[in-house]
Amino acid sequence: MWECPKCGRSFKRTNQDHYCGPAPQTIEEYIAQQPENAQPYLRQINDIIKNALPDAVQKISWSMPTYWKKRNLIQFAAFKKHIGLYPGPDAVRAFANQLTEYKTSKGAIQFPYEKPLPLELIAEIAAWCGRSQGIAP
Repeated sequence: MWECPKCGRSFKRTNQDHYCGPAPQTIEEYIAQQPENAQPYLRQINDIIKNALPDAVQKISWSMPTYWKKRNLIQFAAFKKHIGLYPGPDAVRAFANQLTEYKTSKGAIQFPYEKPLPLELIAEIAAWCGRSQGIAP
C-alpha cells in the first residue's frame, strides 16, 4: 500500500491520482483545482457538454464532473497526460469509427493534451448520451 504524503490516504498503486483535501462541490470548483495546463481543456469540454445537454443536472460524482438525468449521462476528468471522457460503453461503441486515433476502453475515451480537442465529436457524443436517455433534441 502507498500512503499519500500530503493527505495520508492509502492506495494500492504508488502515486495514485487522487484529491488531497475536500472534494470539489461543483464542476467549476473541480476545474479550478486542476493544473493550469488542463483547465482550458476542461472548460471547453464543460461548455460543449452544457450546450449539448442543457436539461441535465451538473454535479460531482465519483470525484468527476458529471452530467446527470436519472443516471450519469457523461463525465470527464483531468489526468497527467490526457482528459478522460466517460460517456459509457454504448457511446464508445457507437462512435468507434470516429475514435480510432484516440485510446479507448470499455466506457472511456482519452484525449491527449498534445492534440487539439475534437470539439464537434465531443458535442455529438454528449448529445447522443442525452438522446439515449430521452433528454436531448
